[in-house]
Amino acid sequence: MVNWWQIKHFKKEEFTCKCGCGLNNINDDLVILLDTARQSANVSFKINCGCRCEKHNKEVGGVEDSAHTKGLAVDISTLSDSVRFNIVSALLKVGFKRVLLYDTFIHVDMDLTKPNPILKIMK
Repeated sequence: MVNWWQIKHFKKEEFTCKCGCGLNNINDDLVILLDTARQSANVSFKINCGCRCEKHNKEVGGVEDSAHTKGLAVDISTLSDSVRFNIVSALLKVGFKRVLLYDTFIHVDMDLTKPNPILKIMK
């Protein structure tokens, strides 16, 4: 169980489903690794998407069996290449194995049922 008072860079609410349903099943290990990566990167991580209920996942075009619905994924907003580089470097350094780069965000997850691309650029 995460002791949120020990997490320096995030609040639990940042990971709650954006539809308003209140779902927040974020994985403890994911939060701890993210907090460690954030410390290492020395730049803010804006959580664009954390947990998703099944309904919201469908509404936003998420894949079936999404890691977001399991509390095992986050999307981090990023517009600058230099910030993106710092974030990705820190995520890999702390041990994340699934990091997917999109135009405006980085998807990172710990879903062991998915293939491990380490780093993949998405179109």
